[in-house]
Amino acid sequence: MRRSIALLTAALACVPAAQAERADREKEIVIGADRLTADDKNRTSTFDGGVVVTQGTMRITAAKVTVREDAERFKYYVASGSPVTFRQKRDKVDEWIEGFADRAEFDDRNDVLKLFTRARVKSNQSEITGDMITYDMRREVAEVSGAPQGKAPTSPQDRVKVIILPPKKAPAKDEPAREPLTLKPDAGTK
Repeated sequence: MRRSIALLTAALACVPAAQAERADREKEIVIGADRLTADDKNRTSTFDGGVVVTQGTMRITAAKVTVREDAERFKYYVASGSPVTFRQKRDKVDEWIEGFADRAEFDDRNDVLKLFTRARVKSNQSEITGDMITYDMRREVAEVSGAPQGKAPTSPQDRVKVIILPPKKAPAKDEPAREPLTLKPDAGTK
C-alpha cells in the first residue's frame, strides 16, 4: 500500500500547476489571436484563430479561448482546438510541465483546471493520460478518468495510464565503480 501511495504521489507531480512557477501568477497575461469579440454587457471575451496566451513561463495555444468574468472579477477560461496545449516551468527546478487535450477549462475563483478528451500531462519522462484530468490547486487533489463520464471502458485508450520512470541511482559508496564491458579479440585468431 505504501508503494502505491508513493507511485501516485510521483504521478501527481506531473499534474500542471502542482508545482508551477509561482512567480508566473504575478506577471502580465498576453493574448494573441486573429480575432477578438468583446461583449462588455455579458463580461465575455472570445479570442479566435491561432490563440496564444502567455504569462511568465506559462504558454497556452488553442484555436479558440473564451474568457468570462464574474461580478467579483474572477475569470473562467475555456480553450478549445485540436489540440489545446500548455507548457510551464516548474517552481525551483529546471523542468517543464506540458499538457495536451481537446478542451481545457480553468476556474480562477476555485483554482481548478480541467482537461477534456485525450488529456495528457507530462513532466520529464513521467506522464498521465486519460479522458479527463482535473486538478484542484487549493486542495492539491488530482482526479483522472479513463473513459468519458457514464461510458464503460471498451479499449485500452479508455483507461487511465501513468508512466513513471524511477530516478537513476548513484552507485553505493562501498560498491566499486564498474568498468564498461569491452570486447577484445581472441589472441589465438587472426
